[in-house]
Order: sequence, then structure tokens, then C-alpha cells
Amino acid sequence: MSNFLQTYYEHVAERAAIGIVPKALDAQQTVQLIELLQSPIASKESELLELFETRIPAGVDDTAKVKAEFLTGLANGSITSPLISPEHAVKLLGTMSGGYNVTPLVDLLDHAQLAPLAAKVLSHTLLIFDSFKDITAKAKQGNPHAQQVLQSWADAEWFTSRPTLAEKITLTVFKVLDETNTDDLSPAQDAWCRSDIPLHANAMLKMKREGIEPDQEGVVGPLKQLAALKEKGFPLVYVGDVVGTGSSRKSAANSVLWHMGTDIPYIPNKRTGGFVLGGKIAPIFFNTAEDSGALPIELDVTKLNMGDVIYFYPYAGKVCKHNSDEVITTFSYKTNVLLDEVRAGGRIPLIIGRSLTTKARAELGLPESDVFAKLAEVADSGKGYTLAQKMVGKACGVKGVRAGQYCEPAMTSVGSQDTTGTMTRDELKDLACLRFSAPLVMQSFCHTAPYPKPSDVVTHQTLPEFITSRGGITLRPGDGVIHY
Repeated sequence: MSNFLQTYYEHVAERAAIGIVPKALDAQQTVQLIELLQSPIASKESELLELFETRIPAGVDDTAKVKAEFLTGLANGSITSPLISPEHAVKLLGTMSGGYNVTPLVDLLDHAQLAPLAAKVLSHTLLIFDSFKDITAKAKQGNPHAQQVLQSWADAEWFTSRPTLAEKITLTVFKVLDETNTDDLSPAQDAWCRSDIPLHANAMLKMKREGIEPDQEGVVGPLKQLAALKEKGFPLVYVGDVVGTGSSRKSAANSVLWHMGTDIPYIPNKRTGGFVLGGKIAPIFFNTAEDSGALPIELDVTKLNMGDVIYFYPYAGKVCKHNSDEVITTFSYKTNVLLDEVRAGGRIPLIIGRSLTTKARAELGLPESDVFAKLAEVADSGKGYTLAQKMVGKACGVKGVRAGQYCEPAMTSVGSQDTTGTMTRDELKDLACLRFSAPLVMQSFCHTAPYPKPSDVVTHQTLPEFITSRGGITLRPGDGVIHY
């Protein structure tokens, strides 16, 4: 057995002992894995291929770069593997979201045999950024495969090919009484592991409270309770009286989705989807759930109890008892694009995808798409704007914005602090960010600088280079007070 597999099996066992999946592979492990893919160990072929396909991050992670370069070599024939054909290599490039995989796929639009496959996977790739110009240039030069990609984007096939929610969904209620703040879902004492979503999710609701039974109070949350509810055979739905107050909304949403969401194909240790029902949901948590592909809904939860099995009707706007037509509660959506967000895999993919479709249609001289739900117009109150409304309006190029109005402000400055810096880095990788578009992006180190844990030391050493390589600036530990 290779040293790589032996070490990896030991890591898998260590993680399994605390009830979590292994970490995604890093760049060095991926290099070792690629060597085995070129000269595979007998009887380990399928396992090696599965690791390569499913345990490497997408986007612009350093590991993704190694994977993309290997797949590019396989596709153009400069490298060979008995386990991955050129055709399969193109398919796998198409699973990598965006970033390092895009340029090779655009180049393959000129490949005699592989161009149709490259066009197919590019048609469902959203994070293409400046490569849009390269594809339109090829299309204008008469490349039929580039033309096919543009037409697919214009037709929003990236969206229409995704499934819609079922008319009726059976769910098991996981209810948390009273207020759930983000520190309940993502404890500050465990902030050091927030970017390790499976590990951090173990700490969710680790403090005992009415109806919640932590496995080890103050250390491990109610994993056995969650597992027992899942044995009923249905997805769990997070239900609370008040949900998501507090500032750590991204890591809190990550924890909820890890226990109640669905796996993302080819993307390790991240989940999407899921349902959050609250008597009141804090706006920033609501928005973060939207971004993550979950469906957050405010409704009367008083008749929903821990362990109840319910029928959820997303289009009829009602919740019924299991095996019954008896209505428990009804609801309406805060915004009429919520179901589009869920179908797209989140609010961010929907925004990026809609923009891509709009650009493609403009390039082809087509009118506005009617595929997407349109936001309801916000009536003009006839009154002036508050200072905040004017500030946001200025960033959007208008005089002001009203409550409930959709807008996309231009960001001129972005700040990230240490306890969320690693998560920020992961999100930027997922979004295939190789260069910041905002004039000022700053990463600071404040909370963790005076008494750093070993994980903080690693962050202090590695995060600055990530930020500066993309055109941002970093404040080093000790560079003054950020807040107090």
C-alpha cells in the first residue's frame, strides 16, 4: 500500500472516531494521488478515482489548480491515465465550478473531438468572469461550439435543467424553543474550526436547554438526538421561535445545513438546500440561508413540535400533519424569487447566473429572459430617503432605495476579520476569485492576535498571502486596534 493511502486511512479513522467525514485533500495529497492515478494499485482503482472526483475542492483552491492542470493534460493528450479518458477529463473539468478549469475548457472549444463535450459543460458553468469575452470572440469567429454555449446561457439552461421543489415534501421537525442566536449554532469558543464545517457542526447547540440533549454538554451538540430523528426516514427541518440573531450567520448557517442540508455533487464537506422555519428569522441569517440554497420561511411555529413529521407544501403555502390534510399553519414568501434561489442552488448563483443570461442575450440581440421570477416593484412612498437609503442608493447609482427594493451596490471597500477570515477565504475560492474587483479589500487580525491557538498561528501565516495575491492588503497581528 502507498504511503499516501496509509496516511489517508489513518486520517479517515481519526475523523470517524469523532463522527465526521475526512477533510478535503490538500495540494500535496492531490499530487500524490495523481501519481497513483497514472500507475494505479491493483484493486484500488475505483477508490482512487472516487477520491480524485469527490474529495478535492472546486473553485480556486490551490488543490483545485493541481486537479485542473492534470485534467487539462489528460484532455489534450500530454498526460495519460488508465483510469481517466480525455472525455472523462473534460466532464470532470466541468464539475469544478469555475476558476482554473475555465480557460482549458474554452481552449477545448477548438478541439476536433472534445469541443462538443467542452461546450456542454461550459453551458452549465457560471463562474466564468472575463472568459465571457473569449467565448463571444470565438462565437463571432464562427466557432459553432462557442455559439452553442452562448445560446445555452441565453436560454438559461443552467437554471432550467435544475430540478424544482416537489409539490409536497415530507420533513421531520427539529425544534429549538425560544431564541436561537448564531453563537448557539456556531459557538465563539469553537471559532478556530469554523472553516472545517463538519467538525464545527459538532458544536452546534452544545449547551443544554429545554428540549435539546447535547452528547457532551459544552463540547458536543445533540448528535444522537439528530440521528434518532433522521431514523424516521425524512429530511430534518430546523424550526425555532426566533432564529439566527447575532453576527456569526455564515458559520451558523453552515452548521444547520451540515445536519439538515444535502451534499453538493463533487464538492467535499459542503452542503446546500434544507429548510428553516421560524416565528421570526433574523434578517442577516435569513439572507445567509438564501445564499446557501436553503429555504427560510417565517410562519407560526407554535403547533410544530420536536419530532413531528409534517407535509410541507412550498407552492400551496401550507404545512399539514403527516398522513393528513389537516393544516397546521400557512405562510407566504418574503420575496417572490425565493423558489428561484433554491432551484439555482442559492441567491448568489442565481444573481451570477441571471447576469450571465442577460449578457448572453444582449450579445445575441435577444430580449430580456422571461425564465426567472421578477421581483415585485416597491411603491414610492412619496417621502424622502433616510441617510442609509441614500448611501445604498448612491452605491447603486440611484438617488435612494426603499425597504424591500432589490439592488446590487458597487462595493468600494470590503473588510474581513480574523475569526471569519478562513471562511471568507473559502467563499472566495468557491466563487473562483483570482482578483478582487473592489478598490480596497482589507484582512485584519484582532480577536486571535494576543493569545493565538495553534490554528490561529497557521491562519496568521497563510491568510495574508491569499489576500495580497488578489490585490488586497492585510494588517499583521499587532497592527493596532480594529474594534473593542
